[in-house]
Amino acid sequence: MQFRSMRTTFFAALMLLFGVISLSAKQLEVSSPDGQVVVTVQVNDVISWSATLKGQPMITDAVVSMTLADKTLGKAPRLSKQAVKVIKNQIKPVVPHKDALIDDHCQELTMTFKGGYNLVFRAYNDGVAYRFVKTDGKVSEVMDEQMDLNFPSGAACYFTEEVSTYSHNESWYPYVKLADLTDKQFCCLPLLVELPGKAKVLVTETALHDYPGMFLRSNGKAGFVTKFPPYVLETVPSRRGADRNDMITKEAPYIAKVNGAKSFPWRVFVLTDNDATLVESNLTYQLSDPCVLEKTDWIKPGKVAWDWYNANNIFGVDFKSGINTETYKYFIDFASENAIEYIILDEGWTKSTTQITACNPNIDVKALIDYGKQKNVGIILWVLWKPLDADMTTILETYANWGAKGIKVDFMQRNDQYMVASYERIAAECARLNLLVDYHGAFKPSGLRRKYPNVLTYEGVKGNENNKWSADITPEHNLTLPFTRMVAGPMDYTPGAMLNAHPINHKVSYERPMGLGTRCHEVAKYVVYESPLQMMCESPSIYKKEQETVDFITRIPTVWDETRVLAAAVADYIVVARRKGTTWYVGAMTDATPRTLEVSLDFLSDGAYTMTVMKDGINADNYAQDYKREVKQVDKSDSLVIDMASGGGFAAILAW
Repeated sequence: MQFRSMRTTFFAALMLLFGVISLSAKQLEVSSPDGQVVVTVQVNDVISWSATLKGQPMITDAVVSMTLADKTLGKAPRLSKQAVKVIKNQIKPVVPHKDALIDDHCQELTMTFKGGYNLVFRAYNDGVAYRFVKTDGKVSEVMDEQMDLNFPSGAACYFTEEVSTYSHNESWYPYVKLADLTDKQFCCLPLLVELPGKAKVLVTETALHDYPGMFLRSNGKAGFVTKFPPYVLETVPSRRGADRNDMITKEAPYIAKVNGAKSFPWRVFVLTDNDATLVESNLTYQLSDPCVLEKTDWIKPGKVAWDWYNANNIFGVDFKSGINTETYKYFIDFASENAIEYIILDEGWTKSTTQITACNPNIDVKALIDYGKQKNVGIILWVLWKPLDADMTTILETYANWGAKGIKVDFMQRNDQYMVASYERIAAECARLNLLVDYHGAFKPSGLRRKYPNVLTYEGVKGNENNKWSADITPEHNLTLPFTRMVAGPMDYTPGAMLNAHPINHKVSYERPMGLGTRCHEVAKYVVYESPLQMMCESPSIYKKEQETVDFITRIPTVWDETRVLAAAVADYIVVARRKGTTWYVGAMTDATPRTLEVSLDFLSDGAYTMTVMKDGINADNYAQDYKREVKQVDKSDSLVIDMASGGGFAAILAW
């Protein structure tokens, strides 16, 4: 009897143990509105998740957690409740860099855990996102954030390798097998992963506020783990470029300080088996914090005549060109004659790079601003981040009082918590003063542009300025950008080179740079590349010799009502159609391979359209500046046959 009693007690205890395990070990699912994306979350001794697209594994067993100084969110998690809801609304961006109306439709899973935190997942038709939410009011230090990413065997990626988190984030996108990466290699975001077959996963982040930006490091086992810049405690000016470069001399053992409850950034994953989806996706915008500005009618996107790329090389005039009032009046006249909204005064307009409220003695900025007002051209002023950060309000109020329309702030080069917060302080202060913002020397867009729509564009891209010192900006590079960096948001690539060349006759020149690819490859960038503040980088004197091209470019808007990708293959080719009002614009680009693509015009409305075309000329394969302009009538029953030379392009304007 005693043995039976002991055995009964043992089995009762065992059943109780299994009962506890069954209660704490849970599997939850949430799926996209169309049912094709499914997220499965496992809550055991850790939290992990997987995602499938049309039943195909895309991300497998990704372990996530956040380590605070006093606890770890996600370790030995105790799930107290969960809830699933449908989100379905429409977003109208103040500055529509892709679409004027965005359908925001997803299913959301919120898991509430004991210990003062939530974990939220959203499943969209084009991807997945998750974020941690700290719900307690305690002041905390974030020691680290874990996101261990695993992909199906045989995956590769376009790896934007970095050697330091102190970086301009301007990278190439070499194609690398995940299995070939070592645990010493890391990259900035976005990261595009290609799975065996056609499927792809793009990883990035958004709603990044007062928290460090994320990098991804290879785990040496065909997966990735997170890497964050530590919290910066002390810096000193660098021996080289002390006006803009710092040496970080002291870092904290944590990555962020958090004062009370906080929603952490969304970790975003675009999932697709169609490369076009990468370009059409609005996920990073949808997941951003809503606009906080009451008045936004003063925010005016547009094109910009830019001085630095062309080294202020003006010719055919009766004055000495350079950084002086006469040269910038010439820029203003050119902009006014061609309905270009802005010019930039880039580096050199200030008395020194640190005395940034005093002008170079050869320039009268106030007179230029007044002259620009008469010509309906606004002035944007370049400024270094370091002196701006030291006396932000005084400097920005000075610029606003002069009548400047915005700033181009440069050389941030960091995305630790202080720097991320500085971006937002600049955006808020500029919004108060009705100033536009262009971030250079910057990390990728991470959601700030929706909260503060006066933030129009970011660099964080290896763009045309590199033509001044290299032959790096190849057609292959240009055809990678729409599917990688641009998925995060607008990019200040600075297109518009009119000295076009193929590799065999390309020459590197700092003063007179040349662009690789054909003239129409360059023109097509104005349709393909998104930037509400879009540069025209060439010298106005050269543009005047290429007036037909200028007339075409200046007809192309910088914001859009609708975007459709008609054909696409990462790093190979793209055909994009964008609508503004009743007019459609088509841009096509190819890599070094000559291509003929045929696309339907069935996206047009009923009726006849006048189509103005710029296409590669018959000799563009030898002489990159050769192009042909045509005008003809088309309608929605027609197809468009696009012939492109090596490094070629095509652009069309279809007016109803």
